Amino acid sequence: MVNGGAFCVLAETVGSLAANICIDREQFVAVGLDINANHIRSAHKGWVYGKATPYHLGKTTQVWEIKIADEDGKLCCISRLTMSVIPKPTNPFK
Repeated sequence: MVNGGAFCVLAETVGSLAANICIDREQFVAVGLDINANHIRSAHKGWVYGKATPYHLGKTTQVWEIKIADEDGKLCCISRLTMSVIPKPTNPFK
């Protein structure tokens, strides 16, 4: 059985990957700012799938909706993830 914490981890992973694909990764990085999740039902068998859809893609913030469904397409969790887009840190060891 998948618990709510695992759904949050999956939602943040899917949303973070999507957010970082939408920016110039040579100059910026998107980092998590806030996450909210509503757990609709648990998943008892098989796979779960997450899909991220952007609500807002700004210069300094992004807001994503992540829906997680089971193999039968039944909604298990819906999450909203806010990302902060910041300048990429420099490597002090280079």
